[in-house]
Amino acid sequence: MKVDVLDMKGNKTSEVELPAQVFEAPINIDLMHQAYTRQMANARLGTHQTKVRGEVAGGGRKPWKQKGTGRARQGSTNAAQFVGGGRIHTPHPRSYEQQMPKKMRQAALRSALSAKAAEAGIVVVTGFDLAEPKTRLMAEALNTLVGNSTALVLMPTKDQNYDLVMRSADNLESAKVLLAGYVNVRDVLGFDKVVMPVGVIDALVAHLG
Repeated sequence: MKVDVLDMKGNKTSEVELPAQVFEAPINIDLMHQAYTRQMANARLGTHQTKVRGEVAGGGRKPWKQKGTGRARQGSTNAAQFVGGGRIHTPHPRSYEQQMPKKMRQAALRSALSAKAAEAGIVVVTGFDLAEPKTRLMAEALNTLVGNSTALVLMPTKDQNYDLVMRSADNLESAKVLLAGYVNVRDVLGFDKVVMPVGVIDALVAHLG
């Protein structure tokens, strides 16, 4: 699959061939869903906590005598039926982590990138030549390249240019900057366009096989 390579002003400078093993892979919706569900589950902190009857304060002595009051027998006000008592079957700290083999994760990413490429959602640029970290400059460049669409910007390496692009796009709600090695199904499918310099293509091939 060939796509145009654009400069910061949206002018075509050349063409580049997108590797078929990454951008023309079989689109497996079930596999992408599994990878997305795993990513969302692994992002959960699982720090929710409630107290059982042995952890709440008070409730030392028997609230009233066993017989003769006409009321139901009770042993402690720590029981769940009392206000301020412990809770039953409520959340406690746990891990929501899900496992997924590396090859399946890579296949899901290839599937997501292929789906994006099939709908003309891949935008290749010569690079982001920003003189300084200015949100206005990044907003103008992305508006030229993708219009009103949201954009996931992939960068090949963490260098000075990456820092400029990251700082320039930090305040843009419609854009997100990621290193190619951190690309994930959620972000690829969550943005309208994937914008990448030419050097990212080799990084994705190395990352995804």
